[in-house]
Amino acid sequence: MKTEDLRVALFSGNYNYVRDGANQALNFLVGHLLNQGVKVRVYSPTTDTPAFEPTGDLVSVPALPMPGGRDEYRFATGIKKVLPDLEAFNPNLVHVSAPEILGHRAVTWARSKGITSVASVHTRFETYPQYYGIGFLTPLMIRALTRFYNRFDAVLTTGPMMTELIQSWGVNKPISIWSRGVNHDRFNPNMRSLEWRRSLGIADDEVAIGFLGRLVLEKGLDVFADVIKRLDARGVKHRVLVIGEGPAREWFAERVPQAAFAGFQSGDDLGRAVASMDVFFNPSVTESFGNVTLEAMAAGVAVVAAYATGPVGLVEDGVTGILCDPKDMEAYTDAIARFATDHEFRKAAGAAGHELGKRYEWDRINQAALDTYLEAMARKGL
Repeated sequence: MKTEDLRVALFSGNYNYVRDGANQALNFLVGHLLNQGVKVRVYSPTTDTPAFEPTGDLVSVPALPMPGGRDEYRFATGIKKVLPDLEAFNPNLVHVSAPEILGHRAVTWARSKGITSVASVHTRFETYPQYYGIGFLTPLMIRALTRFYNRFDAVLTTGPMMTELIQSWGVNKPISIWSRGVNHDRFNPNMRSLEWRRSLGIADDEVAIGFLGRLVLEKGLDVFADVIKRLDARGVKHRVLVIGEGPAREWFAERVPQAAFAGFQSGDDLGRAVASMDVFFNPSVTESFGNVTLEAMAAGVAVVAAYATGPVGLVEDGVTGILCDPKDMEAYTDAIARFATDHEFRKAAGAAGHELGKRYEWDRINQAALDTYLEAMARKGL
């Protein structure tokens, strides 16, 4: 099949109403597909106040607020209301980006029609229960996720470690890697601004330890706060710089009271904020890739991160940053303390990260997803 013959129906749980790394990747992918002549139609819950304008044609799927204090998110109750639109579009490939009700209904519909289906893995959903006191559900979630991904003709992961993980669960479908890219004009060392730091009360000689992302518990806020407390106990000079907003902001602020909160940043303002860090600390184990880690590296910032599916394969341990056992608070503290006190080591790691980040270009990476589409079609004789 030729690229221009592809008609892709993309199903997302959050295409543009709350900004995150997953939907940024999906929007970049759709842009690439459209540029290559692919017909694309996106189906996702929407809100009256989207975080950004969507790339491509977006069809709103009826949805309800997420329960459990996370009503900024929506969950679709099914596919029925958009079936007339979907059938009129007449896709020959269905791409599902989240293992929720909408995704299940979409792959069921595709299988009933003999349409090629591809799933992409963006988030370690099986890690979420531990942050909300229901860790006993994790084995059940892994079984459900395994069954979900095995319903597709192909699966896209973000890297080798994520591939190995889902294969260890029992996912046996063809798996390809769809990594992530970065905007190098926005995320680079030249965006650093001491003046901006000063406006937040961060002195020029203070090592700014940055958090970047939505302020939600599953991003490892508890670990971050614990490590900062240990740095304080050691007398390591530093200042915490928090970039982002979210429902756990008050909880986090109580635990890192000396932090400078810059709030939500976007566009070139985000590039300036990231480059103005000295160390990026990412203890999260929930990402399949971790766009924020790549953005920090591209901006020339040394990284301390969990040895987990996101940073592994991206961060070169001891070169562009330091990877730690996710449960070892002392190892995290040692790593950040070293960067805070050994300025040459920190600068060398930042420079190495900037060089490594140059490999990650969106066009090349998104072409890998398009190639996976075509390969999945070819295996079905299409």
